[in-house]
Amino acid sequence: MNVPHRDLPRIVIIGCGFAGLKLAKSINTKNYQVVLFDKNNYHTFQPLMYQVASAGLEPDSIVYPIRKVFNKKENFHFRMADVHEVDAEKKRLHTSVGTLDYDHLVMATGAISNFFGMENVEKYSMPMKSLVEALNLRSVILQNFEKALNSSDMQEQDALMSFVIVGGGATGVELAGALAELKRYILPKDYPDLDIRRMQIHVVQGADRLLPGMSAKASADSERFLRKMGVNIWLEVRAQDYDGTTVYTNKETFQAKTLIWTAGVKGAPTAGLNAAQTNGGRVLVNAFNQVNGHQSIFAIGDVAAMTSEELPYGHPMLASVAVQQGVHLGKNFNRLAKQKEMTPFTYKDKGTMATVGRNLAVVDMKRFKFGGWFAWLMWMFVHLMLLVDFRSRLVVFVNWAWSYLFYDKGTRLIVRKVKDKTAVDCKEEDSVAV
Repeated sequence: MNVPHRDLPRIVIIGCGFAGLKLAKSINTKNYQVVLFDKNNYHTFQPLMYQVASAGLEPDSIVYPIRKVFNKKENFHFRMADVHEVDAEKKRLHTSVGTLDYDHLVMATGAISNFFGMENVEKYSMPMKSLVEALNLRSVILQNFEKALNSSDMQEQDALMSFVIVGGGATGVELAGALAELKRYILPKDYPDLDIRRMQIHVVQGADRLLPGMSAKASADSERFLRKMGVNIWLEVRAQDYDGTTVYTNKETFQAKTLIWTAGVKGAPTAGLNAAQTNGGRVLVNAFNQVNGHQSIFAIGDVAAMTSEELPYGHPMLASVAVQQGVHLGKNFNRLAKQKEMTPFTYKDKGTMATVGRNLAVVDMKRFKFGGWFAWLMWMFVHLMLLVDFRSRLVVFVNWAWSYLFYDKGTRLIVRKVKDKTAVDCKEEDSVAV
């Protein structure tokens, strides 16, 4: 692999999500050579990906070029590649662009959708773990209404205008609220020949409440908000199968051409690593984020499980955990360069929040738990500040302001035509890059 040789210890980072990005920015590259691998050449701000899927934001407003982030960082090298396997014994990484030796390896590979062995659900549903999947979902939503407009079959129309979201966590709740706003403000104007009142939005949640990772108040408020917006909430209902038209659960059956899967994720560790994992595919690490049994290999973010008596399954798979672990590990590498001992990681919970829709959000903090308009303002401010650069903040703010003032979403474009997964002998149509 064509990476310049430096007389410095080499840290190889796999993945440029929140954890990998913060780690790479925190390392003092006067003491290390850093090589970052990612299959894309951009960092994605995942908390706003549902707004791309629901036509609220342009995709380029939540992504940022990796090379631009680090263009002034010395001894730093980025390679866009697929990482195939790690050889821990030889301290070597195998990728699609060659092999590379390392002194320290950090897995920040994040998580992928977990379908819990349900093959049909995996085959026919629409996940939303990447920007491409979010764009595909946006196209499917709009394509469904175009098809419904040209169909004279009422049952087919109803199925095309029905959306089942499996999973009542933050992503499911936020997406349901965004679809409800489309139903109320946008789609009746775009499709006056359709009775948009027949559009159905279902949230199927296996637990006994929405947002199980948040407080009981946040769960109750979010459910109340969504029901008021016309969303159907189904608690203690678990998806069991899906054939592309019918959603089968342990209680109800739904006719819907779109099943959106937000119900589960699992860790995505690099192949070849012989290390203990949880049932959810997360790699067990110690208090310094070192992979158990591998002193020179670390894991941070969603792929890492730092278990304890208080956290038997590890920290929650949240962006805030990934950010803090990335920053902390960077500081530990800087300490090692000064011949100092590493310090253990301690997560500082600064609160959790989720938005439901226009003027509606829920916020959990240590001392205060509240919902409504002020929570919505706080959610917007925090997410704007977390975006990588000023341009992204400005673009997102302008989009939000326009949408709020004029009840409009400007990116209702089908630029990635997605084939019907149930169609026989259906060739995938050409996609237009965004």
